[in-house]
Amino acid sequence: MTGSFTASVFLGMSVDGFIARLDGDLSWLTGGEEAGGPPDDGVGGDFGFAEFVSGIDALVMGRATYEVIAPMDEWPYLGKPIHVLSTTLAAGGDPRITVHRSFEEALAAVDAAGYRRVYVDGGRTVHQFLAAGLVADLTLSRVPVLIGTGHTPFGELPADVPLEHVRTRTFPGGMVQTTYRVLPRS
Repeated sequence: MTGSFTASVFLGMSVDGFIARLDGDLSWLTGGEEAGGPPDDGVGGDFGFAEFVSGIDALVMGRATYEVIAPMDEWPYLGKPIHVLSTTLAAGGDPRITVHRSFEEALAAVDAAGYRRVYVDGGRTVHQFLAAGLVADLTLSRVPVLIGTGHTPFGELPADVPLEHVRTRTFPGGMVQTTYRVLPRS
């Protein structure tokens, strides 16, 4: 780890491991059958997300993830510092976020701020944190749909990332959520 913080991941994904379609579309994740997603069971809820966010000090996400979240009527991270990795967003363009031009710059800022637990979101950003050995735990919520292709946070890594199963929960509608602790690499 870099210093004082641990990184945590909380992702929704298809059963085949994709977090978004190649064009960034998420309707399969959020929209029910008419949008090409899983059947809407009417249950709703946040599937543990609010509890997860209450336990973090700050977020680091990629530009694409930020652009999905930015226009939402209800900002899901109220009161949490948001750090966005982007070479194209204007610094100061959104007072809710701090823009960093590089992964290293974001790490230095998060470390210097003294955060203890940081939520990492977005495929490329999660992959960078995994490759750097900075992720402490992963919560993966698999939605019962296969989309065939798309964006994944998992790809080539410098070494295997050993995981220890912490818990698995199932929800009405078929979502299966598994949490893993990342073990030290041998």
